[in-house]
Amino acid sequence: MKMNEELEVEFTKQITREYESSFLYRQLAIEAELRDLPGIASWLRAQSAEELTHADRLIKHLTDRDNHPVIGDISISSIKIDEITDVFEIALDAERAVSDGIRSLYVHAEEAHDFDSRPTIDWFISEQLEEEATVSEILGRLRLVNGDGSGLLRIDAELAGSAA
Repeated sequence: MKMNEELEVEFTKQITREYESSFLYRQLAIEAELRDLPGIASWLRAQSAEELTHADRLIKHLTDRDNHPVIGDISISSIKIDEITDVFEIALDAERAVSDGIRSLYVHAEEAHDFDSRPTIDWFISEQLEEEATVSEILGRLRLVNGDGSGLLRIDAELAGSAA
């Protein structure tokens, strides 16, 4: 069943958010690379790729329903990194914005009585809970080591292993 035009617009906004998030993660990976933290950079690149798969999942939902997804204008704010914790603060803010977008999709789908979108949106709600928790945990651990070189290198090594 084709979704209504208003809901289609909301889905395409979310697709654009996912692309923006991917590009943001890639820029953050560059910042980690410049700080000689290859594990963190690898984890951030993996997150960038995952955001693209999220966009693809939304696109597939629309095309499966004979809607026409459109990728909007993509922009990311300029990034200023002083400490590696800045990278994960920016990432957490971005994940929260994506989560807000998913919640907005949920509201719009409910208002449109579009029950066919529910499984896709429910999957994204669960995924975003996990994404926010993961980034928040990494940020918390980075704050605990407070710039200590050995602690930072340990987190870098752990994230290198989790990105594989």
